Amino acid sequence: MCKRDKGTDNKNLKLKVQLIIAISSVLIFAGKLVAYFLTNSVGVLTDALESTVNVITGFITLYAIYISLKPKDENHPFGHGKVEFLSASIEGILIIIAGLVIIFEAIKRLFIPVQIHQLDIGIFIVAIAGLLNYLIGWYSIRIGKKNNSIALISGGKHLHSDTYSSIGLVLGLILLYYTKLAWLDSIIAMTFGTIILITGLNILKKTTSNLMDKADFELIEQFGRLIEQNKPDIWIDVHNFKLIKYGDLYHIDCDLVLPWNLYLSEAHAEGEKLKDLLVSNFQENIVLNLHKDECFKKYCKHCKINDCKERTTDFVAPLSFDLKRFTSEEIEEKG
Repeated sequence: MCKRDKGTDNKNLKLKVQLIIAISSVLIFAGKLVAYFLTNSVGVLTDALESTVNVITGFITLYAIYISLKPKDENHPFGHGKVEFLSASIEGILIIIAGLVIIFEAIKRLFIPVQIHQLDIGIFIVAIAGLLNYLIGWYSIRIGKKNNSIALISGGKHLHSDTYSSIGLVLGLILLYYTKLAWLDSIIAMTFGTIILITGLNILKKTTSNLMDKADFELIEQFGRLIEQNKPDIWIDVHNFKLIKYGDLYHIDCDLVLPWNLYLSEAHAEGEKLKDLLVSNFQENIVLNLHKDECFKKYCKHCKINDCKERTTDFVAPLSFDLKRFTSEEIEEKG
């Protein structure tokens, strides 16, 4: 097993960033709530309701990151990283609920209109809140990508979608301010309620795939290309490559095919070279479990070892590390 630890500082940074996001979401929600009570606009209510999701998920994500950074133990041999996917799934569900509530309120206001006032102040508050959301979301995504935190990335993207909704909402409220057409308020709310609903569905779809350990073929191909470009002749084949992500930790299993007549110490040394190659070229924390296979004299046409006296066929061409070959569980058949 091989692991590279990014250090305690990075872990503390993830917690610090999420704490900033959680506290900021409370302040932004308070501002939007004030804007709603001042204006009585269901459009502004749209923004305020989504901010309730930001507040709830902000603290859920904070707790999830805290749990995910705990070291593995007897009951959790792969660590606690998957809790981040769970928190992101909860965020998606709450966003969906918020979108449905917003659409319901907007439709109700079409039939039961209310008086809207002080819209100019509401527009200003919503605009400032949207700008703050964008800046916080940018910071969350930046730190999330650097530290491989799906929770921070998901939260940051949600804040960005909130910002885009706020921009559209501000434009709609300005139009409402000058036209005085009350039904526009409901149309604006229904439009952005639908956008919020779609955002939640997309987040839920992605996190559900991660919880089900759906293969990340794009990342697997990156590992394959790295090995293809750096493999020595003695590495005849690498296959049965599997990758699972737990929080900021990648667990990798794969098989390395080596010449049948290597000493055990030589095979071990080649395995260590492969581990070092993968660990040193990726930012992720990596745990790699490697199984070393002998060639069983079935790889002769792909083996470049010239001094092998047990060849059954001449060398033809090295194996290509395409995705199908790389993830195959079977060794090369003779022939």
